Amino acid sequence: MLLTIDTQDRRPIYQQIADGIRTLIAAGQLAERQQLPPVRQLAADLGVNLNTIAAAYRDLQEDGLIVVKHGSRATVAPRTATHHTHTELRGTLRTALTQMVLSGMKRPQILTIVHDELRGLLRGSHE
Repeated sequence: MLLTIDTQDRRPIYQQIADGIRTLIAAGQLAERQQLPPVRQLAADLGVNLNTIAAAYRDLQEDGLIVVKHGSRATVAPRTATHHTHTELRGTLRTALTQMVLSGMKRPQILTIVHDELRGLLRGSHE
């Protein structure tokens, strides 16, 4: 599993890891019911504390993206298991778009970025 940690990123490391796994799931690089690396292995691979990986896995489990069963490895949840409603997701998108507008970006530039990001996520998935 290809994850990187950016020391210049202001997000906590556990959040960077959780976001990286979210992206891999969205892009289809982690399939439904696919096992994730054990906490110890991923911590060793990334050079971080076990608790950091555990926090990322908890975050993903709370979002309904992975299933963690005590005594076995975490797996990617079926797509239908997500706890986010369309209204919540639309609010998240609105927040990101608002930040783009407030930063001075124009509509064509925003649409290009959204299109490019969506294309990148769906590449190799169900485009």
